[in-house]
Amino acid sequence: MAVALSTLVEEADRYLASARIQDYCPNGLQVEGRPQVRRIVSGVTASQALLDAAVEAEADLILVHHGYFWKGENPCITGMKQRRLKTLLKHDISLLAYHLPLDVHAEVGNNVQLAHRLEITVEGPLDPDNPRVVGLIGSLAEPRSAQDFARRVQEVTGREPLLIEGDQVIRRVGWCTGGGQGYIDQAIAAGVDLFISGEASEQTFHSARENGISFIAAGHHATERYGVQALGDYLARRFAVEHLFIDCPNPI
Repeated sequence: MAVALSTLVEEADRYLASARIQDYCPNGLQVEGRPQVRRIVSGVTASQALLDAAVEAEADLILVHHGYFWKGENPCITGMKQRRLKTLLKHDISLLAYHLPLDVHAEVGNNVQLAHRLEITVEGPLDPDNPRVVGLIGSLAEPRSAQDFARRVQEVTGREPLLIEGDQVIRRVGWCTGGGQGYIDQAIAAGVDLFISGEASEQTFHSARENGISFIAAGHHATERYGVQALGDYLARRFAVEHLFIDCPNPI
């Protein structure tokens, strides 16, 4: 079956409430392609590798978490940007991208989806007083050592995480996928035993070590693979179209 591009985009915007969220890039339809959608290819980032794979898969629409046109970037269509846009336009493929709306969503969001896979019970936002903090806080059904939990993270993500081991067993967990390592201060204030993010900064080590908590950096790409898959599955069910997730490996 096929669905009108405009109908699919309208539903994705509504479902994610994207218009309500201030972001660093435009959310929604970034490049318009053919008017009918039969096959969606999803991926984390609209890299050239994903575009080429989507062309090979005969996609009508590419759905990503990391799209284009970020605030502060050079607006000129040259080099890498020209090649990427040329691929989309040449093959009449649409690009649909959601950044923060796909981090915070209560059902298909990156943070919620990661929690499901790591068997963390979500309790609420990491910082209830600051809606700009997209991380969450939760608990484990049974206490686990930091090393044991790190092994679980590796099983889920398929990559060995960076572990800074703290002083206590893990009961309460705070997390923010992707580049959310800067929220470790909010996690410490919330009284967690472990904070998980995708990336780590130099100062993250000192914050974790001096406050006695554990920290895991599980990879930006690795922690943000799940939201876009869940959104793609939702749209595929909603409109009876095909959906294929393509993972272009990224060690970061």
